[in-house]
Amino acid sequence: MSKNHLKRLNIPKSWPIKKRKGIKFITKPLPGPHSLKTSIPINIVLKNILNHAKSTKEAKKILNAGKIFINNIVRKDHRFPVGLMDIISIPFLDKYYRLLYNEKGKFILQPVSKEVAKLKLCKIKNKTLLKGNKTQLNFSDGTNIIVPEDSYKVGESVLLEGNKIKKHLKLEKNTLIFLTGGKYIGKIGTLEKISKSTFTTPAKIVFKLNNKKFETLKKFAFAIDKEFIKWIRKIRWEGLK
Repeated sequence: MSKNHLKRLNIPKSWPIKKRKGIKFITKPLPGPHSLKTSIPINIVLKNILNHAKSTKEAKKILNAGKIFINNIVRKDHRFPVGLMDIISIPFLDKYYRLLYNEKGKFILQPVSKEVAKLKLCKIKNKTLLKGNKTQLNFSDGTNIIVPEDSYKVGESVLLEGNKIKKHLKLEKNTLIFLTGGKYIGKIGTLEKISKSTFTTPAKIVFKLNNKKFETLKKFAFAIDKEFIKWIRKIRWEGLK
């Protein structure tokens, strides 16, 4: 039972599950591009967020029919992990969503257009030097892309359309950032300053929010652009306590 399931009492706080008592076990996401803490199985998304299935059996039927795309790839395993910024597409319903955190740290789905669903915001986790002086950018969602010239830094973001980089979003003063952790999770601010890490302290940032300045860890900053704000304003925050 433990291989494919979690005890409800042990599920991540980011999962929008209202009742943690009652049914003892819940679907455990597969190992993959996201960690347990930063992902949620598509089964839970279909049942608890979208309300497209009343049971795991119904969710499996929908998935096996090839009707659910995650980042433009059909996924049929009900345990497949969906993580921050991933795109969930349901073409037969003409519905498209981006997975985000709300200000309570819960996963929510942000409705987006079919055109926006073709784009993916990715954060650079690390880089690998390849033969021929080419660089492979490795993203936080487990994907990667090879670039001929390395003008990118770890922690920055790129906007992808397929395997093509449409925009490079740097972490620098006045950059818009979406906070992915800490006490300011789910908020959008403007980057003011970055402090380097030391042997004893991690790198931190100062950001501005509502004309006030706050400090948090640099690792929580996800560089975004103005278009992202247009999308995120459509989110209905209520309903997920």
